[in-house]
Amino acid sequence: MLRDLENNFSLLEKKVLNFRKDYQSLSEKYLELSREHEELKTKYDEERRKSQVLAEEQKNIKLYSAISGNPDHNRLMKTHINRLIKEVDHCIAELQNNGL
Repeated sequence: MLRDLENNFSLLEKKVLNFRKDYQSLSEKYLELSREHEELKTKYDEERRKSQVLAEEQKNIKLYSAISGNPDHNRLMKTHINRLIKEVDHCIAELQNNGL
C-alpha cells in the first residue's frame, strides 16, 4: 500500500515537472511569437505606407502625362480640372458670403 502511494506520488511529481517544462517552453514560444507578430505588424504598416506613396506617385504621373497631352489620360485631366474649378468656385462663394 505504501509502495503504491510512493509510486503514485513519484508519477505525479514527474508529471508536474513535465507540465512545468511544457509551460516554460510554451511561455517562451509565446514571447517569441509576440515579438515576431510586432515585427510583422511594423513591416506591414511600413509597406502599406510605401504602397500609398506609390499610388499617389502613380496618380501624379498620370496627371502629368495628361497635362503634357497624352490622349490616354485626357479624361483624368478633365476630371482634375473640373475638381479644381469647383474648389475655386467654392472659395469665391465663401469670400462673397464673408463680404470680402
